Amino acid sequence: MKLAVTGCNGSVGSRVVLAALEQGHTVVGIDSAQLPDVLKNLPEDQAPRFKFHEADLRDYDIATDLLRGCEGIVHLAAMRNPGDYHVAAHNTNVVLSWNILRAAAELGINRVAQASSVNVIPLVWTDLKDFEYFPLDEDHPTRVDEPYGLSKLICELQADTIVRRYPSMRIASLRLSWSLPRREYALRSDPERRKNDLWGYVQEDSAAEAFLLAVAGENGKWSGHERFFITASDTASDVPTMELYERYWKNVPIKEGKGLSGRKGFFDCSKAERLLGWVHKNPGE
Repeated sequence: MKLAVTGCNGSVGSRVVLAALEQGHTVVGIDSAQLPDVLKNLPEDQAPRFKFHEADLRDYDIATDLLRGCEGIVHLAAMRNPGDYHVAAHNTNVVLSWNILRAAAELGINRVAQASSVNVIPLVWTDLKDFEYFPLDEDHPTRVDEPYGLSKLICELQADTIVRRYPSMRIASLRLSWSLPRREYALRSDPERRKNDLWGYVQEDSAAEAFLLAVAGENGKWSGHERFFITASDTASDVPTMELYERYWKNVPIKEGKGLSGRKGFFDCSKAERLLGWVHKNPGE
C-alpha cells in the first residue's frame, strides 16, 4: 500500500514511517522541517520505498499534489500545544486537517487516520476539569476552552462532514495521549502536575501501530468516521490508581461496570481493541 505520512519527522510520525516500511508499504513522508537522522539511514531494502518532501501543507494545492497516487494517509502534521493561546495552534491545525481530508476526498483516497488528542476532553490546558465519569471513553462530552483542544475537536467534526458527503471514505480520529519512547520518561515528571492529564501516556511505537491498523487494516468491523482513545492501559505513576483517584478526583463517579484497580489507566480504550484490534504495548511486552 502506498501511504502518505504527514508530520513524518515527529516522535510518532517517524515511528509510523519505520513501521510501515517494515510491513512492506511504500511511504511518502511530508513535513515542514528537514528529515531527521532516524529516517536518513534506512536499510537498503526499505530506502527505495521512502520518499520525503519538505512542504507546507497549509497550501491546499501543494497538499493535493503530494498526496496524488497514495492509497492511504496518516495525518500527524500539527502544532502539539496551544502555542500563543490565541490563533496559531487553532488556525494551523484546522487548516491542515481540512486540507488533508478534502484532498483525500478529491483524490479518491478512502483510508485516512488523523491525530486527534485526549485534550478534546478538558484536560491539561483547560481551566475547568468537569469530568462526568471515569474511565473516560469516546462518549464523554467534549467541552474545551482552549485553542489546541478546539482544533482537534474541529478536525473530528471535519471528518464527520467529509464521510457524510463521501461515504466510501473511512476515517479514524485517534485521540493520542502524551507520546513517549518509554513509560519511564513520564515517571520523572511531577505526579502532582500530571493529575491534569490523568497520568496518561502512549508509547510511540504502539501509537504507530494504531495508525497503521486504522489505515491498512481490513477487518470489516467499522466504516465511516470513528473516534478512538489511544492511550496506555496503565498510568505513568507508581501510585495505585485508586489512591490517585481518592487523592485528586474522588468526586468523579466511576462508570458502572468499570473499575480503576491496580494501576489501570483513567482512559477506556476498549473501542480501539474491539474495532481496530489495537492493544497498547510497551517495549518488551
